[in-house]
Amino acid sequence: MNKKTEQPILQVKNLHFRYNDEKETLKGINLEIHQGEKIAVLGSNGAGKSTFFLNINGVLKSSAGEICYRGKKIDKKNLNDLRKNVGIVFQDADNQIIASTVEAEVSFGPMNLKLPRQEVIDRVNKALAYMNISDFKKRAPHYLSGGEKKRVSIADIIAMESEIIIFDEPTAALDPLNAAMLEEVLGKMSQEGRTMLISTHDVDFAYRWADRAVVFSNGQIIADDTPVNIFKQEDILEQASLKHPTMFDIYRILEEKGMVPSDGDCPRNVQEFQVLMDKLPLLRSVG
Repeated sequence: MNKKTEQPILQVKNLHFRYNDEKETLKGINLEIHQGEKIAVLGSNGAGKSTFFLNINGVLKSSAGEICYRGKKIDKKNLNDLRKNVGIVFQDADNQIIASTVEAEVSFGPMNLKLPRQEVIDRVNKALAYMNISDFKKRAPHYLSGGEKKRVSIADIIAMESEIIIFDEPTAALDPLNAAMLEEVLGKMSQEGRTMLISTHDVDFAYRWADRAVVFSNGQIIADDTPVNIFKQEDILEQASLKHPTMFDIYRILEEKGMVPSDGDCPRNVQEFQVLMDKLPLLRSVG
């Protein structure tokens, strides 16, 4: 069944939010999130992305509108359903890590769910193994490297078994090796059918990873489409201060030179680009 015909996991309806007496940060957000989607959330700093995340995670309370999880409207009585099932991996792992050992850190969330002790132990061990950090179990997380801390913060959410996982600028401050590690983990999660939202300024990453892009500007969603369609809309890119992904520009140059069909599929990663290059002689002979 097409995921768009299924009931969304999370539905946001006309959501508004303001900090104290300041102007509105979110201005009527409407969004549906479906099982297994990989959503890139794009927009400049101050566009409202992080505030939106904290609303759908239950950390912040909207001033108007509603959030529905699995068809049920969220209120004070079932707010924990939202907090349990929508997990956030913050940009700065130090802001998320609070315990004195990696084991204690990853067990903190499951313990707050008041799960049986053995289930907490099982979840922690599974999460540590998933992130390949079982050897760090007794180590102090604050003495780990940036990439290792990021692994711990992701293990935090995996141990919670959240249905939706949000990553707020996950590759920020990571070196290329750890950024590649993170993308590998995200690929593994995707193959398992996990539902993920990632805010990022890295348009190349968003272009090759996401199957859907949601663009924020000035507290509103101004576009919601496939990454390819989003990056074809110059007015949207200008409004959200976004640039084209490198692969998109390369394909456009090839189009202008008549080397590829103007209605062809634009490659989204190096592997797809290699396939395109292998086909070029055939495409040119057909043309």
